[in-house]
Amino acid sequence: MIHYSTNWMGPIATRWYKDFTESYSCGRIDIYGLDESEYWGGKSEYSVPVMKTESWNLLSDYLNDYESSELVSYEDLIQRFESDTGHKIDWWVENKVK
Repeated sequence: MIHYSTNWMGPIATRWYKDFTESYSCGRIDIYGLDESEYWGGKSEYSVPVMKTESWNLLSDYLNDYESSELVSYEDLIQRFESDTGHKIDWWVENKVK
């Protein structure tokens, strides 16, 4: 079986600490259990753009229990997550006005 897990990589900036109002996260999805003749060490990864940390945490929890017999594309993983959980990921948008 193929397993998926998030790997948090940021964002971090010390200048944010003074007036930090929202928490954001980004990183990658690590993929394990792939065919070693096609993927180095049987591993691969998908880059994940910045989203609110609440969405990141829910995605992380979802992927901890998710596995597949065939490699699922990044787009399909996100679609399945949103469909299965009913949570629409809150992506960071530059110059977003609320």
